[in-house]
Amino acid sequence: MVFLYNLGIRIYQLLVAIVSIFNSKARLFRNGRKGWEKHLRKSIKENDRIVWFHCASLGEFEQGRPVIEAFKLKYPDVKILLTFFSPSGYEVRKNYTGADYIFYLPLDTYLNAKRFIDIANPIAAIFVKYEFWYFYLNQLKKRQIPTYVISAIFRNDQVFFKFYGGWYRKFLFHFQHLFVQNEKSKELLASIGVNNVTVAGDTRFDRVIANAKAAKIIPLIEQFSANSNVLVAGSTWPKDEDLLIEYFKTNTHNLKLIIAPHEIHNQNIEKLREKFGVSSLRFTQPNESDLGEARILIIDTIGILSSVYRYGTAAYIGGGFGVGIHNTLEAAVFGIPVLFGPNYQRFQEALELIEIGAAISISDNNQFASAMNQFITTENELQRVKEISSNFFSNKKGATNTIIEKIML
Repeated sequence: MVFLYNLGIRIYQLLVAIVSIFNSKARLFRNGRKGWEKHLRKSIKENDRIVWFHCASLGEFEQGRPVIEAFKLKYPDVKILLTFFSPSGYEVRKNYTGADYIFYLPLDTYLNAKRFIDIANPIAAIFVKYEFWYFYLNQLKKRQIPTYVISAIFRNDQVFFKFYGGWYRKFLFHFQHLFVQNEKSKELLASIGVNNVTVAGDTRFDRVIANAKAAKIIPLIEQFSANSNVLVAGSTWPKDEDLLIEYFKTNTHNLKLIIAPHEIHNQNIEKLREKFGVSSLRFTQPNESDLGEARILIIDTIGILSSVYRYGTAAYIGGGFGVGIHNTLEAAVFGIPVLFGPNYQRFQEALELIEIGAAISISDNNQFASAMNQFITTENELQRVKEISSNFFSNKKGATNTIIEKIML
């Protein structure tokens, strides 16, 4: 199995090299790892006491961030080494001031793992949600470095719980403790003999609650939203946008749209404006003389979406007609109803929001129109969602404290 695992990593490395010729994300993935050993040696100081946090991408970073920042408060002398697997995490957060060192994680080979751990020499390692790398976990175990996973969630269909998953199950025994999101995960782990588990919950709740309290006032959006119902559509893809276009062609309800597309390059933004066919503004290029007439405001920048949701009457979260929905909690924390496409089953928070009646999954234009009409035209329904959402987030907070109290350096 080790041979096959190694072969898989090498094949993946080769494919990235080929794809990077014409794909910018693959190019970032490859170029970001060039010379990693030299850069790491130059950065890490001999006497540093390092806690290593690893995140696959941006979503996992948002889960790890509250714990990183709590660690810095509790252990101010500790240095934080933060690594990412994906460019979509690293490139967005490479200047994050809460970490002392930020790198791409070198691919999981024996030599890479050995050299990385040799140089970093962490006093603890914390993996966020996913990313179970064989050689890194082996090196950490061999050196008796306490290793944890936080905000983890396990499902029946994962390889660990299959009859052929014995080799992969060994990975889980390398962790000193596993902090999981729900009881189901704890039960699944217990079924394969992994019992050093705490149900701490999802640290993203702590993060989005803090974000909501610190949400920025954005004057342009305040002007645009004044005296109107507003749908905020976040991280949308073409199939999401087609649905929104169809709805806004046939419905008003004094409704405006703030849309933050996943792709914000100029060509995509202008194409989107043309498809909507109604008066629209770009956030970075506002024409204030058109502000009163515009029905659509397009967010063509990054970093403000979590604050934009505060202006919504309802929210639509993109990705549900593709591989999976984006962050629903950023919107739901403001007590507004949330809508998204049909591919949400892998997201525990989405399942729970639907269960309490604060979110609806839609599959076509008719379902979307019905859900929107339900929320936009019924004040009692909006108040109901606000109340149940408030209770939901209040009950979910505190995962960060649970984790920090149990991890002792």
